[in-house]
Amino acid sequence: MGKVAEKPKTVFDKKTYLEWYDIMLLIRRFEERTLMAYGQNQVRGFCHVYIGQEAIAAGLLTGIRAEDAIVTGYRQHGIALMRGLDPKACMAELFGKATGVVKGKGGSMHFFSKEKRYFGGNGIVGAQIPIGTGIAFAEKYKGTDNLCVTMFGDGAARQGAVFESFNMAATWKLPVLYICENNHYAMGTSVSRTSNVTDIYKIGQAFDMPSEPVDAMVPEEVHMALERAAKHIRSGAGPYFLEFKTYRYKGHSVSDPAKYRSKEELKEYQERDPVKMLEKKILEAGTATAAEIKEVKDRVKKIVEESVAFAEASPFPDPSELYTDNYMQKDFPFTV
Repeated sequence: MGKVAEKPKTVFDKKTYLEWYDIMLLIRRFEERTLMAYGQNQVRGFCHVYIGQEAIAAGLLTGIRAEDAIVTGYRQHGIALMRGLDPKACMAELFGKATGVVKGKGGSMHFFSKEKRYFGGNGIVGAQIPIGTGIAFAEKYKGTDNLCVTMFGDGAARQGAVFESFNMAATWKLPVLYICENNHYAMGTSVSRTSNVTDIYKIGQAFDMPSEPVDAMVPEEVHMALERAAKHIRSGAGPYFLEFKTYRYKGHSVSDPAKYRSKEELKEYQERDPVKMLEKKILEAGTATAAEIKEVKDRVKKIVEESVAFAEASPFPDPSELYTDNYMQKDFPFTV
């Protein structure tokens, strides 16, 4: 079995804690406002929010490099914001506007930024896993020490693409960090009802891949796990697999009432709310003052309000844009 990296003790400074709090609060408020806009029919189609999983984004913010690539599934607004995509352009994309990150053509599930090394936002369950493996292959081919963070949910963990990608990555020692965001219910069915292996990280052991579970409600744990994994990968030792144990407070999508879980379970996890717990930790430790926390809250509120105003004021794409930025047959439309 691949050897899991040792767990060093890391002390985090005030700057790091405030960076974490800033991005986690931004994601929470952005997603809350997204749900409101959906209810007002300003956002349409599929929509999957990141509420409850913000500590993962925080750890990624500080645990990897800007040069490292990221590819993920469709619950991805929070990861895109963490990666530095403009909140205004992200909200405009949700509204289907021409000023969106992909010109209003991708919507909630398909953000993208070549400049930020953010390769989506992919709508097909598990499809991003071979993509991320391929990006890692390209980095090895080019001789960089960059890695590709390839994220998927517990629902995708039973996809054949996982096993094929793991096998290739382990065989070829590719610089890929696989992350399973295990929020327990996939689209609505618990892991225990769909897999004999409920500790998803153990899947990696079949490929002699270092694999470990992580309490992903805590940004410190996420950051340290990422540091360990990145050090292993950059050394040329091959891929690493982390199972981030997290929880989504909302349904799978806006259309999901989430009746498959008990109120008691939800309450138990809400008592560990990563945003509230981090704020409490910062204040009780004297890492920052109440005034500094309020400043973050005020700034985040303004960013979200400006993002909505920008999206509302932006135009929809012109119909002539329908076939631009798409692959199509040269003489399309055509008759058969």
